[in-house]
Amino acid sequence: MKRSTDRILTTHVGSLPRPDAMLGMLEAKLAGRVVDEREFEKRLPGAVAEIVDQQVRTGLDVINDGEMPKPHFVSYVEERLTGFETREVPSETAASGFYLAGSREFLAFPEYYQPEQTIERSVRQAPRETICTGPITYKGYDLVRRDIANLRAALQSAAVEDVFVPAASPNQLGYKRPNAYYRTEEEYETAIADALREEYRAIVDSGFVVQVDDPQLLTQWTRDPELTLEDWRRWAEHHVEVLNYALRDIPRDRVRFHTCYRISSGPRVHDMEMKDVLDVLLKIRVGALSFEAANSRHEHEWTLWESSELPEDLVIIPGVVTPSNVTVEHPELVAQRIERFAHAVGRERVIAGVDCGFASTVHSVEMHPRIVWAKLGSLVEGARIASERLWRS
Repeated sequence: MKRSTDRILTTHVGSLPRPDAMLGMLEAKLAGRVVDEREFEKRLPGAVAEIVDQQVRTGLDVINDGEMPKPHFVSYVEERLTGFETREVPSETAASGFYLAGSREFLAFPEYYQPEQTIERSVRQAPRETICTGPITYKGYDLVRRDIANLRAALQSAAVEDVFVPAASPNQLGYKRPNAYYRTEEEYETAIADALREEYRAIVDSGFVVQVDDPQLLTQWTRDPELTLEDWRRWAEHHVEVLNYALRDIPRDRVRFHTCYRISSGPRVHDMEMKDVLDVLLKIRVGALSFEAANSRHEHEWTLWESSELPEDLVIIPGVVTPSNVTVEHPELVAQRIERFAHAVGRERVIAGVDCGFASTVHSVEMHPRIVWAKLGSLVEGARIASERLWRS
């Protein structure tokens, strides 16, 4: 994994707005409808080439394929594993399954989280239920090879520092996918971890960095009002153990881990605080941690890194621009955010990132693509300003 040896490198979390040519088919996949797979495969290389080119032109250093093949950052895995069965559910069940329903945030601000457009969007995202009904194995070898080949082809004329490929965590995949086959939850979680390890291994063996995505690690607290902090810590440390098991024998410097609070906008007064989770995050066997730091609920938390004892080989990827609002951050503010972390842990251990993905679901509507690219442009310019000051002095 590259470090910021002579300037601050820039990256993002993974998902980027999909081009119009892919939207219809990806939305159909998300809803479980049949698509013309030949046409999908025909359009995909061009979409990947386009998104790689746009990242390079924006000036990003560590890039990916924008998750162009994926309708959702987690559910894409369902077509790569055996053992899962997907069923249609009634629309009223889907509406009641709105991902924040019953959460601490929902209970505190029901007027904000109940507008019709929010529920309507959740229905579009979750009209189905996925259940484990058989042995879980990885069958997505052709798909992951396709993704790697398309990305490699798009990179042929691209000058970048490094390349990463996102993949779902065992914890994120197991969430809301009930086990109806394995005798125990431990057996179920182990089977998921063993299967996903095949994808992680394929990505790393290709020469790319794998990014494991696990917003659920933090959002479990928000979603379950009955959890105490001690309950969450026991739950989280268990899932860190499962992830470390999935990553066994994979060089940690080829793995980065991303977590966040999932809610792209809202009051967010029930987000977990970094002071309560940092020691848990540091137990994850990876070479880089990507986390929220630009959102106004979390920007102050940079001070915690000044006194933390980090593994010697750990790189941090703090978010210095955020998808939680549409304001394009001023490059000077971005530079100041970067410099805080650089002074806290050392400039070479900081890569400037984003709080969360800009389009974790294909039909994300929170932010227009032009604003996304304006924010990423500000990220790049802020890193340039910070680099001049950090290396000049």
